[in-house]
Amino acid sequence: MSDKGIILFGHGARNPEYLEPFRGISAALLLLDPAAKVEIGFLELMQPSFEMAVAALVAQGIRQIVVVPIFIAPGSHVLKDLPSLAAAAMDRTPGLAIEISPAVGESPAVIAAMARFALEAA
Repeated sequence: MSDKGIILFGHGARNPEYLEPFRGISAALLLLDPAAKVEIGFLELMQPSFEMAVAALVAQGIRQIVVVPIFIAPGSHVLKDLPSLAAAAMDRTPGLAIEISPAVGESPAVIAAMARFALEAA
């Protein structure tokens, strides 16, 4: 996996605790693959920004990035803002390829995990 970088992409929030689940996902990912190159990037209101996450991966020699939107569903931030950010990053960095995965909430495994959580909460 170390030839590709991963950006865990979120909206961002004024509450600093919003960052914690992203740190947890990043830590879990690194437990699964200690060689993975993973960064967190936000659209707004928080740091690191998407641009900062891209720059951090590029500085490590990464030229292929997969962006994983940590969103329940693909709204305008995933469908419009994120592709624009990715295109701008690729324009700024020749040879950089950025792929955008489906929103995490679209994954059948994530949907099943949320259903289990809801049953356990009830």
